[in-house]
Formats: sequence, C-alpha cells, structure tokens
Amino acid sequence: MALRTIESLAAQFGDEGLSGKVVLLRCDLNVPLKDGVITDDGRVRASVPTIRELLARGAQVVVMSHLGRPEGAPDPKYSLAPVAVRLGELLGREVAFSPETVGPVAASTIANAAAPGVVLLENLRFNAGEASKSDAERQAFANQLAELGDVVVSDGFGVVHRKQASVYELVASLPSAAGLLIQTELEVLDRLTESPERPYTVVLGGSKVSDKLGVIGHLLPRVDALLVGGGMLFTFLAAQGHAVASSLLEADQLDTVRGYLAEAERLGVELVLPTDVVVASGFSADAEHVVAAADAIEDTAFGASGIGLDIGPDTAAAFAARVSASKTVFWNGPMGVFEFPAFAAGTRAVAEALTRVEGLGVVGGGDSAAAIRQLGFADDQFGHVSTGGGASLEFLEGKKLPGLEVLGWQ
Repeated sequence: MALRTIESLAAQFGDEGLSGKVVLLRCDLNVPLKDGVITDDGRVRASVPTIRELLARGAQVVVMSHLGRPEGAPDPKYSLAPVAVRLGELLGREVAFSPETVGPVAASTIANAAAPGVVLLENLRFNAGEASKSDAERQAFANQLAELGDVVVSDGFGVVHRKQASVYELVASLPSAAGLLIQTELEVLDRLTESPERPYTVVLGGSKVSDKLGVIGHLLPRVDALLVGGGMLFTFLAAQGHAVASSLLEADQLDTVRGYLAEAERLGVELVLPTDVVVASGFSADAEHVVAAADAIEDTAFGASGIGLDIGPDTAAAFAARVSASKTVFWNGPMGVFEFPAFAAGTRAVAEALTRVEGLGVVGGGDSAAAIRQLGFADDQFGHVSTGGGASLEFLEGKKLPGLEVLGWQ
C-alpha cells in the first residue's frame, strides 16, 4: 500500500477536490521559545509549503500542533499564540488563533475565519488525550478533533514515531493523506537507506551512545565510513582502553561499543574516532581548555578532572575532508558543546564541509539543525535539513513508525 498524498486525497472528491473542505493539518510547530519569542522558526517555515498547497486548492486549513510538554493541561508558557503570529508573517496573511484546541470556541474560530484561510488551534497537549497511554482516551480526543474538519493531512514528521491522538487515531478516523514535508522527508530517508550514492559517510555526535545504538547497528552494513564525535566519542575511546578523565561516559555500553568496533572491522567499514579532543577544566563557557591527544586526555594539567567538550582541530579537519569528499552524508548530533563558542569549532567544521558535498548532504534534525542555525548557516546551504531528529533516527533504525503506517507507508 502506497503513501496517501494530497493529490490522491483530493481525487476522492471528484472535480471539486479539496475546495471548500476543512482540512485538519497536523504540523510539528514545536519551536524553542524564550520569553515568548521564537528563537528558531525552522519548523514553522517547513510547514508553509503544504499550507500554501492546500490554500491553492481552495481548502480551509486548520493547523494543529503541540509545543513542549505541558503535561495534559493548559500552561501559558507553552501557548502556540506566538507561532500564529510568525506563521502569518511567513504566509503573508492573517492566521486566526483559537485559544481552545477543541469544542465550541475552536469551532466558532474556524467558522468565523476568512475562507479559504488559516486557523491555528491551541497546543494539542493542553488536552491529556493527545499523548495518553490509553487507546480509548486518545480515540476520544481524536473524535473531538474530527468534529472540526472534513479531512486530515498529516505533515508533522517530527512526531510520526509517536502513537498520539492527532498523529494516529485522527488520521485513521477521517479521509487522510501525508503532506509535502512528510513526502520530502521520506524521499530523502529512503535514499539514505536504499540507494545511497557512494562514498556514503555517516557522522554521529551528541551526548549519548545509547541514543544512537539502533541507528549504528542498522547503518553499519550500508555505509562506507562512520565518524564518531560529540559526548558519545568518550565511550568509544574507553572501549579501546583509553582513560577519558571526567568526560561523559556510558560504562554500561562499553561491551556494545566493542561489538560495533569489531563489526565495523568485519564489514570493512571505516569507523573513525577522533585523534585529538578539546579538554576543559569544567563544563562552562569560559572554562580553561587545551587540546590533547585522544589517548592522553588525563595527561593535561587538569588530570582526571578534565572534561572533553569538543573534537580537536586535527580531527575536525580530518572529518571535514571525509565529509566533503563523500557523495552521500547523514549527520546527526553536534561534535561538541556548540552552545559555548569555545567548543563549537568541531561542529562548525562538519557543517561547513556538509555545505560542500556534491551529492546529498543531510542534517538529521534535532540538535544538529539547531546548531547549524545558531552558527549562522542557512537551511538552503544543505541538501536537506530534517525536521525530525527522533523520527529520522527511528526510521534509519528500520523501525515501523505508527504515524507513517496509518498513512499507508510500508
């Protein structure tokens, strides 16, 4: 069964298509806010093409999303009101905002909005039914949402790995299809897993090996090289017998990592670890720091109290050279604590190299997407910037994602 698309959804209604229909559009507008101001609008911008496509077809678009973790009850700091303003700016038109997610207030906001137009409902997670572990509670909330529209378009790729009311039960309750963003994400991820142009390099960083175990295991037989940075590199170094001082270490993963090192060697995959790291006196933006060889981290002036916060300059140059020479690259996870300028050089080097890839260079969402924007890169400098860190990783692990299966994706 093939993924249902907006085109196939419209065809169900004959010549009129989606004209006059109220489309419930599930987006992922879970953006970072500081004092009520959006600090990274990447996910809002990613929702715009599907909204414009639906408007062009004459639909009334009712956008739904979550933001943060408000624990199933209204919480002003997680309101989507600032997102409605930004979405209106990007669309060049007013976006009506409903202060309620379901019920008569939401229904009247939709009824009174200009048509065709755009309405944004308040945070879905203000209702406990959205993320409930109870099938019945999720279905009850999905039924309330379904009363507001005629059809559903699911386009929040960042949540398709979650079995939640607006992602799963609602999509199963009404005529439904995937939006343009989900289509694009799947096309890119399919290329990464089924038909990558070679050489194919994966760069993994971030803090924990345990977050990446599944993707390492699934991709090792498919790639030519795996480069490891970020906090997870210290568990790899420790697995090789090196002391890592006070650096982040998942001791319970050492045997698993040794298994991956052996498997990479058996498969002929280059598993590349840093040769040098930036070691600091502590975890702070202004901490004293030096560059040390990866096998001599405890030999610095900081001794056993030193903490590795970035890959070193030699490693950054080697990683960058490998990335820019590849035809397919998937990068997930920063190389260091990029939020601190003194420890952002490794992440910047990988990002710059990714912009030079003559093929497909993919930034795998999450912290990687946040890093490129904070470091001054634009999304259009890369082949693709994913909107779903966790969803992307689970897809690349080979897992079945409920929010895709309900759309017909096999």
